Amino acid sequence: MKRIAVLLIAIPLLFGCKTGMTWEKVAMDGHRIGATAPSADNVPEALGTVDSSGVYTAPNGTVFSTGSTPKVAKLLIDAQPAMASVKEVIAFSTHRMSAHIPESELSNFIVDMLRSETERIVKRKVDVAISNFGGIRVDMPEGDVLLDDIRSMFPFNNKICYVELPGKELLHLMDEVAEFGPQCLSGVKLVIADKKVESLEVGGKPVDPKKKYGVATVDFLLDGGDNIHVGRGATKLIITEDIIGHVIEQYIRNMTAEGKAIEYKTDGRVVIK
Repeated sequence: MKRIAVLLIAIPLLFGCKTGMTWEKVAMDGHRIGATAPSADNVPEALGTVDSSGVYTAPNGTVFSTGSTPKVAKLLIDAQPAMASVKEVIAFSTHRMSAHIPESELSNFIVDMLRSETERIVKRKVDVAISNFGGIRVDMPEGDVLLDDIRSMFPFNNKICYVELPGKELLHLMDEVAEFGPQCLSGVKLVIADKKVESLEVGGKPVDPKKKYGVATVDFLLDGGDNIHVGRGATKLIITEDIIGHVIEQYIRNMTAEGKAIEYKTDGRVVIK
């Protein structure tokens, strides 16, 4: 299946994710010259060639000998060897998935993985997981999934965290989610009406204000990232050295080794009335 070429533009921000950078995904219109995003072993077929005299021959046979096109093409082609390692195919996705509120196949896949992997890492029961939609920067493609796709999807070095929260603090946390906008959630059934929590269940039961719940998240959300304070009122906090993007990469590699494709579903876990 032909891969759609995309351009990722890093833009400095005064506010946002803690790296100070964000990504915008822009589709590259290659209909004029036939260019597509290359893998590690098809650079000439995907991007074309530039000969020793500086003449550029595009994938569709169009020839450019003057202007900026040959120079830009040479820069792109010359950069490919350094990018070969991230062009590794690490998985297969049955269909394209994007992240969007109130829930989506991609966000559910990521946050459910965060929940199970945090439980594995810290060896404690995790009842709920929360991550931010803004932390998922690009879509999951249909077909072959490159290492570059996953690293572009999670470009920030956010650490996986375990937070123990009393039920009353978990309720306060979901009040923030309702007020400032839904985030990726696992282990809950949340109904929001007029930016307020109408109902909340964890594990199929109403939240007990006196019970303590294990919550998985990333350090960006501990104290105000995206207006979320997962660490507020915590009775226990474990900030691991595990970076969420690295953990997801290994999780996906393990799926591939088991012969599993990437696919997921929505299940009505977050409802906005």
